[in-house]
Amino acid sequence: MLEEFKKFALKGNVLDLAIAVVIGAAFGKIVSSFVADIITPPIGKLLGNMDFSSLFLNLSSTPVRSVAEAKAAGVPVIAYGLFLNSIFDFIIIAFALFLVVRQINRMMPAPPPPVTTKECPHCCTMIPVKATRCPNCTSNQD
Repeated sequence: MLEEFKKFALKGNVLDLAIAVVIGAAFGKIVSSFVADIITPPIGKLLGNMDFSSLFLNLSSTPVRSVAEAKAAGVPVIAYGLFLNSIFDFIIIAFALFLVVRQINRMMPAPPPPVTTKECPHCCTMIPVKATRCPNCTSNQD
């Protein structure tokens, strides 16, 4: 069983997937930092010095000044500002992946045109693929 697991774990697809997950996690951290530290501050500045990560709705009667304070005190809140940051993260990651896939598709060779003709095995002339009988020698096509 150990030998079978070793063969499975060392397959190219499994290793490729593991590498993709690690790189994806690192990319996600970079994008989250990009959104939280670079994108949302200017947007917040344009909207009147608003800090998205500090936007929340307190669901209790206990007064709290921040999401972190609410979490530490166990106060239930709806942290919609953090949700907005997650939406920005998603949009930027989706756009970055779109650009990567678009470039990869441009580098891929064009698919070959569909085959529309075949050679008759009896008279060696080109006939349509769907032909059931050769129009030149009238032989049946298999």
